[in-house]
Amino acid sequence: MTANESYAHAQRDLEVLTGMKLSKDTQQRRVHRCEFNEAQASSSVETLSVDGGKVRKRTPKGEPRQWKDYKAITLHGLACAAAFQKNESLVAWVKGQPLASVVTCLGDDHDGVWNLVKELMPSPQRREILDWYHKI
Repeated sequence: MTANESYAHAQRDLEVLTGMKLSKDTQQRRVHRCEFNEAQASSSVETLSVDGGKVRKRTPKGEPRQWKDYKAITLHGLACAAAFQKNESLVAWVKGQPLASVVTCLGDDHDGVWNLVKELMPSPQRREILDWYHKI
């Protein structure tokens, strides 16, 4: 339920589906107590995709909206990870994976995506492919 768009919606849905009342604050505390292990590729990474976007952070009524950047990396067929405004954690994660001698990197035309790709590995180790379909 907490993967819903907000803890308040999860509170409502949980009660409707199970009859249990669990406040949004309790759900948030439970999520923050969880430890999520980083995914580890089980074989050599030959292809990855990088994408990014924005997520709107809820603000009190009358205050300006806040948008936060995120980036996501998919190691094709093996694992994926995402981070909010923490590109360095994604770079460290990829560098900790078993990488092939040349990795094909797929991304759209956004500078933030390619700046992140450049941090992942040196130029001779990567093959860059522009995703025209995604760009449109």
